[in-house]
Order: sequence, then C-alpha cells, then structure tokens
Amino acid sequence: MDAAEALASLMSPQGRVDPYPAYERLRAFGPVVQTGPGLYAVTGYAEADELLRDSRLRMLDGELRDQILPQWRDSPALSSIARSMLRTNPPDHSRMRRLVAGAFTPRRITAMREVVATQAGELIATMAADGRGGSPVDFMAEFAYPLPVGVICALLGVPAADRPLFRRWAADLTGALEPEITPAELAVADAGATELRDYFTELVAARRRIPGDDLTSALVQAHDAEERLSAEELLANLVILLVAGFETTTNLLGNGLAVLLAHPRAADGLRRHPEQAPAYVDELLRYDSPVQLTTRTSGEAVRIGGVELPTGSWLLLLLGAANRDPRRYPEPDRFDPWRALPSPLSFGAGPHYCLGAGLARLEAQVALPMLLRRLPELAPAGAPRRRIRLTLRGYDNLPVTVGEPAPAADHDAPDGRGPGTP
Repeated sequence: MDAAEALASLMSPQGRVDPYPAYERLRAFGPVVQTGPGLYAVTGYAEADELLRDSRLRMLDGELRDQILPQWRDSPALSSIARSMLRTNPPDHSRMRRLVAGAFTPRRITAMREVVATQAGELIATMAADGRGGSPVDFMAEFAYPLPVGVICALLGVPAADRPLFRRWAADLTGALEPEITPAELAVADAGATELRDYFTELVAARRRIPGDDLTSALVQAHDAEERLSAEELLANLVILLVAGFETTTNLLGNGLAVLLAHPRAADGLRRHPEQAPAYVDELLRYDSPVQLTTRTSGEAVRIGGVELPTGSWLLLLLGAANRDPRRYPEPDRFDPWRALPSPLSFGAGPHYCLGAGLARLEAQVALPMLLRRLPELAPAGAPRRRIRLTLRGYDNLPVTVGEPAPAADHDAPDGRGPGTP
C-alpha cells in the first residue's frame, strides 16, 4: 500500500469510523508524506504543532475558495464556515476573534463552574430516573448533548426552549467540514446551515430591539454601532460559535465516557480522586480526540520533517495521528491518565487555537467525575453507534445502564470538584 492508498483507506467509511489503523499506515511513510499532487498528510506531533503556528500557512478562506470553487457563495454551509473566524486569515480573523474573546477568558470560565455543575447534576438525576429498573438510556441524547448546548446557549442568550432544535441542524452543517463531501452531503449541510442562519436572523432582530447581557447582543452592537462586523460575518460567527460551542464538547463527553467504561481501573481512579480530572481530560483528548484533523495551504514554500512543501501545497494536519505519535507519547495506543506530558493538539495550536478550549475542558472536568461518583454502576448497554465522520469524531448513540445512584452522602461537592480539591 502506498501513501495515496493509505489516505484513501482513511477517507473510506471504515476509516472514518476507526481512523487509527490508517494513521499508522500513513505514519510508516514519515511524519510528513505526499499523498497526491500538491497534497500532503502530517502525522507527526512536532511537525503538526510547528505548522499550526507557522504564519506562512493559511486557512481556506473566501479568497482561496474563489480559486478552486467560485460558486462557494451559493452554499449556505460553505458561506457560514468561510465567513466566520473558523476559516479566515489575519487581519479578518484577528478582528473577529477579539470581539468574542472576552466571553472565554480564564476568569469567566472559572466563574461558570457552578453553572456547569448544577446543570450536570440535574441531567444525572434525569438519567437516573429514566434508567430506573435497568432501562437503557442514550448518554448522547440525555447528557452529552444537553450539557454543552445549555452552556453555550446561555452565553449566546438563546432561550432554553429552543435548545433541542440545534442537534440535527448542527450535525447536518458540520458535514461541510469533512475533507471530502458529495453533492448530496453538501445539500444536507446547506439545509442545516439555512435553518441555523434563519434562527439567528430572528435572534439578532430580537436582541436589536431588546439587548441582553449576552454574546449575541454584544456582537449585534459591534455590527450596528461600531461596524466591526459585516452583516454576513455577524450571522456566520453566531452559527459557528453555537455549533463549535457544543459539537466538540459533546464528542469529548461521549468519547470520554466510552473510554472510561472500557478502562474500569482508570474510571475508579477518577471516581475516587476527582481532583485528577484535568490530567484525565487531557489524556482523553489525546487518546480519542473529538477533532481529528484540520487543513492549511502554504502561502510560500515551507520545509518540514525533511519534506519540501511548494507554494500552494494543501496539508491535512491529522491531529488524531499526531496525538498518537510514539516520538511524543510512549505506548501511544495505551490509555494512561497518569502521563506527565504536555497537552495534545486536539484544540489546535497557534492563532486558530480553539477559543472555547478552556470551557470544553471545564465541562468535562466537572461532568465526568460527577457521573462516575453519582452513578457508580454506570455500564455499557449494547453496541454504540459511531458517526461516519472523520473531522469531528463522536457517537450518534451511546446506550448505558445507570444502576442504583450513590447515596446522597457519597455525592461529590456541589461544585463538582470533590472533597479536598484545590
């Protein structure tokens, strides 16, 4: 199998469901390998980290899309992505990012711990009631989706009654983030994007009439009064903030619980020592990243990993492969929450490092120990169903049985950190 065939195996349905064997086939050719004309795959941690920080590399923004797909503006999904800070380059990216960065400062995120713990506790109580008597419950529908969507919707000022709408719309839209997409799949993504843009068009109008203490109102003001956002940028960023605000965390929670249930000794360690949650969450992010890849193009020639990348090269930065680079992580296929190593690349690096990474980590650090402590008999209930996606890796369905909840005296502290946690 040559490098092009190894990449083709990654893009197959089987490779999307379980990409790790394909990553190893690609790694055998080196940390940076050419897989086609002008196309390169990066599996090395050091190489991916360096490239993510290299100012010579660019996102696929509107200007670049004009060169390869001039009709991209006809697609609501591609327009929402290309006009948001997710896929723009400086100076537009820097301008948009500054407008929303205040909602994600470490101080603001720390202040949300109690909110996250309260919501997680309520969802666990609902799971326990629904699973009484041994009935299976779908962890994705009952916990992994509603917790992060509730948190990001609170930041954006989205009414609680509207939150159930977003799971399908977002799932449809994110199909446009895949490295390969068929016309039929793009049509589905466009439908999801249209629903989301229509929703936020109405929310913007409502916040224009009656502003609130939320991020949507702040961005509306940035458009109306300060003109630091165009109308298209306003809608595109609201859509992406919502989708990115829960999709990654939903997948982190689902992937994380599945790994913990498959490693009962490690799960018991987190149950007894919730103060170790930050290390556990970093290892869960490394072991089965909710974001598996990102892309860049080279604005000028770049040499990396002994390979010359000509100007205009396209790069697949395989974050899931980089997180299992044996040069960085000994025995990378072993789940080991006691690794004393720096964080993985699951949230990227450099200028496009995920703005909500701290919030996603907080939600997982609070939720996973609380689940294990309050539901000590939590167990798999049949085969879960993976989404056939590569970029955003997660479950459609993760059935569990909850067993008997722990007595109230055994529950963790109200803030979700457990006794004695600093």
